[in-house]
Amino acid sequence: MPEWRMTEPVDFELNDDEHIAIVGPNASGKSLTVDILTQKHPLLMQDVLYDFSPKKSSLASDCIKHITFRDTYGGDNDRTYYLQQRWNQTEIDASTPTVGQLLERAYNATGEDTAERRAFRNHLYDIFNLHYLLDKYIILLSSGELRKFILCRALMGDPRVIIMDNPFIGLDKETRQQLRETLETISNERALQIILVLAKDEDIPHFITHVVPVRDKIVLPKIARIDYLSQTEPACAHPLDENTRKEILNLPYNNNDYKADIVIQMHNVSIKYGSRTILKDLDWTVHNGERWALSGQNGAGKSTLLSLVCADNPQSYACNITLFDQKRGQGESIWDIKKHIGYVSPEMHRAYNRDMPAIRIVASGLKDSVGLYVKPSENDYSICRKWMRIFGIEHLAERTFLKLSSGEQRLVLLARAFVKDPELLILDEPLHGLDAQYGALVKDIIDTFCQRRNKTLIMVTHYEENLPQCITNSIYLKRNI
Repeated sequence: MPEWRMTEPVDFELNDDEHIAIVGPNASGKSLTVDILTQKHPLLMQDVLYDFSPKKSSLASDCIKHITFRDTYGGDNDRTYYLQQRWNQTEIDASTPTVGQLLERAYNATGEDTAERRAFRNHLYDIFNLHYLLDKYIILLSSGELRKFILCRALMGDPRVIIMDNPFIGLDKETRQQLRETLETISNERALQIILVLAKDEDIPHFITHVVPVRDKIVLPKIARIDYLSQTEPACAHPLDENTRKEILNLPYNNNDYKADIVIQMHNVSIKYGSRTILKDLDWTVHNGERWALSGQNGAGKSTLLSLVCADNPQSYACNITLFDQKRGQGESIWDIKKHIGYVSPEMHRAYNRDMPAIRIVASGLKDSVGLYVKPSENDYSICRKWMRIFGIEHLAERTFLKLSSGEQRLVLLARAFVKDPELLILDEPLHGLDAQYGALVKDIIDTFCQRRNKTLIMVTHYEENLPQCITNSIYLKRNI
């Protein structure tokens, strides 16, 4: 099967005293390497040799826990997920489990109920601040909360080897540091080997002993972390070439653009779900041409706030909200609002389970749909190809979405957000899973795009270094507990 095949045969060894980072650019073969280690696909010539002692089980399925990129967007619970479901609590199926129920099942399935195991479980709850989430439906978690839940559930199983795909993205700064310390502590206290799959060298924690670089689907020899970091070169700070920059700046303007001075205005906005308050008495005004950084702890309400702007949240019509100088609830449809907004988010990534060609995913941005229900014109496809070329993914046009790497998928969704030349650009963690070079390219594209008139930006990120230079304003949300 060519899609499962590496360029060269793979040599890999993980020793008892090692913790490894598998690193490489997007689409380099990192996930394929993990598939080989876990024997996800049948191998030629020789099987992987495992020694999980002191564990009693010799089965990889018992001793290796693998957290993939898709798992952190909900995994099996995503089969019936749609984009607005998180904010439509009345439509949640009665069988949908809570965080507490799923964690209790994981705890009961992995051993006897001893005082030591209960203490370890409670310690994990404290580290990830999960106590306040135990009664929350799994489908309602933010992307950051989902990551914390999945990580906690995997660690609770006390595996011999844990493999984590980009575990730090989507987590606030405090939780990222807590996770690094927790992994180091647990690895010292228990028989646990850690393998991290990372897109950026700067995410390699200090407890990692060795690095396995992967380039062009070739697994390179294992190297000590210190030696690897001493050899790495920084990514190009501004990879967007001058011709492409001019092409973005010279895009024709749409005569139907809004010319509103106030793009967003919220007055005394509060959002509650049952007894849980997400937003409380929020006042916020965004003027035309401003570029906002939106930040806050996991679960503070950042995505909920954006769902009000994008008309994905039914509570928005009960709030005092003005968009593009028009007060919400005066007869406009959800599509009247969305046609002026370009949007990408973890929730959107989570909703895209359709394995259609990448260019059709990009084209769906012209119609503001998750699927593509109207056949695009040749002119539409030409615009899509242009934006795919700008993001460096034109060669992926006919590849189907679910066959792409997570970073490639994110670039496709970014092209989808830009394709209709929106007046309001809402980017929720747009650099998730991107390597340093692609991350720098996306920042350059955002900066260049926002130099055009009537362009307003709201960007969410937990990494200050991911913010483009064009940011003019900031807002920080605190979690209500």
